[in-house]
Amino acid sequence: MGGSSDTVNDAPTGSTSNSGTDFIREKVKSDMAAGRFGGRVQTRFPPEPNGYPHIGHAKAICLNFAVAAEFGGVCKLRFDDTNPETEDANFVDAIEDDIRWLGFEPSGEVVYASDYFEQLSAWAVDLIEAGLAYVDDQDAETISLNRGSFTEVGTDSPWRDRSAADNLDLFARMRSGEFAEGTRVLRARIDMAHENMQMRDPVLYRIRHAHHYRTGDSWHIYPTYDWAHGQSDAIEGVTHSLCTLEFDTHRQLYDWCLEHLDLPGDKPEQSEFARLNLTHTVTSKRKLRALVDGHLVDGWDDPRMPTLRAMRRRGYPPEAIRGFCSAIGVARVNGTHEIELLESFVRTHHNTNALRRMAVLNPLEVVIDNWPEGQVVELDAINNPEDESAGTRKVPFSGRLFIERDDFMIDPPKKFFRLAPGREVRLRAGFFITCTDYVTDADGEVVQLKCTYDPATQGGQAPDGRKVKATLHWVSAEHAVDASVALYRRLFTDSHPGADGGDPLDSVNPDSRSVLEGCKLEPVLADTPAGEVVQFERLGYFAHDLDQPDLWHRTVGLRDEWANIQKRQAKGANQAKG
Repeated sequence: MGGSSDTVNDAPTGSTSNSGTDFIREKVKSDMAAGRFGGRVQTRFPPEPNGYPHIGHAKAICLNFAVAAEFGGVCKLRFDDTNPETEDANFVDAIEDDIRWLGFEPSGEVVYASDYFEQLSAWAVDLIEAGLAYVDDQDAETISLNRGSFTEVGTDSPWRDRSAADNLDLFARMRSGEFAEGTRVLRARIDMAHENMQMRDPVLYRIRHAHHYRTGDSWHIYPTYDWAHGQSDAIEGVTHSLCTLEFDTHRQLYDWCLEHLDLPGDKPEQSEFARLNLTHTVTSKRKLRALVDGHLVDGWDDPRMPTLRAMRRRGYPPEAIRGFCSAIGVARVNGTHEIELLESFVRTHHNTNALRRMAVLNPLEVVIDNWPEGQVVELDAINNPEDESAGTRKVPFSGRLFIERDDFMIDPPKKFFRLAPGREVRLRAGFFITCTDYVTDADGEVVQLKCTYDPATQGGQAPDGRKVKATLHWVSAEHAVDASVALYRRLFTDSHPGADGGDPLDSVNPDSRSVLEGCKLEPVLADTPAGEVVQFERLGYFAHDLDQPDLWHRTVGLRDEWANIQKRQAKGANQAKG
């Protein structure tokens, strides 16, 4: 990941907005007050369709669309599809879908850099005729070596002083497909001694005999990002071209290209902001593709991935992602945010909105010996204590139940208050039960509990006022729905993968996912819509898989890890002051 590895801690759990302004918004406000661009505001989100959008893209999406909306402008979706070897129409569809899922609607028709290939080529001819571009016969490695370094000036290409007529002829033949890939490029003729390496005769066109998903085989030359980006902005009428910080050194070239072309109207202006980095995460599309291609994950939508498609499958709501992006704000310096902060926004949203349900992930059978044979009681259970309008539901209760295996111990330690021989506990929305005995198998493992219940405690209250120290969740064995549940740990064990200069993939966690089979769910969960998130009481928030009806994904736990991090940091700061 680019930028600093310093962790940034700048937003409280649950916050959904930043301070209301930032340097980008202040600049737009100033431009409008000065009458620049005729008072218009137009932004764009310009992804390359070579992968799925990830959490870093979410910040750029939110910023571009929000700035346009706040200032009465428009935000276009433009695909910068200038690299035919890696791009695909499937990625185009996925990106559009993810943007709309995130809650934004592009202004007007979706546009493509490939729509402008003819105009870009014509402008390249204009540069050649003006002596500002030339065809270079050097290969890519030689060009790179001859660019010099930050302490050494570059070396002029031996083809730098070709005549305009020769350059026009060669460029036309490049376009017609006469030359092999890598044999020639078109370069801007700027300054090989320029202090900005990006200005040392950058490549504008390269030869690619590759099929383009939109233009087919009609082109044999393709513009570089630096040549296509600014000109596409100008064609569309973009006023504020918002980019992440890695493009700050490209701004001079962005301006140079626009200044040397005959463009109608105002020229767009590029501004850069810090990209979004998260601990235990990589957002390099190259590395994400390596995870997919290396089968380290099950695809771009694997719930362990930081893509929006994966987060949707895992149960991250778009409202939480937007709130997170707003809360971290827009900075000028790269940093890394704790992933627990993002999870806190997810948890806060689901705490308010998710229905409560009971599920047992590691079931242990309970037989209630004094339960009337064959009787089933429908108990009332609260759907969401945070939302009275959510009402209640009926939960069947019978004489044979499942509880979590971890909720019973034969010889419990002092602070274990759950079920043990001779101990009474409450069952959520049910009855008080007391363990009278247990059954073990040949290996000594407990396989069944014998219990009794108190009929007077229905609903979880004892008429005589006696108290118990634990409330357990449960599922009626006769009515239980079988399911598989996927549990997740961090995909990367290192908090800053690759920060030490190594390959981030070296810290991929081989135990980042475990799938529990034979889980038992209360029957109403069988009718849960695909993608819906519910709280499994006492266990966390879980999302019903989008495709497999018997699979659930753990979204986040109930414990607010971000709050704990803040407490530790505050304690450390106070100790340092002391």
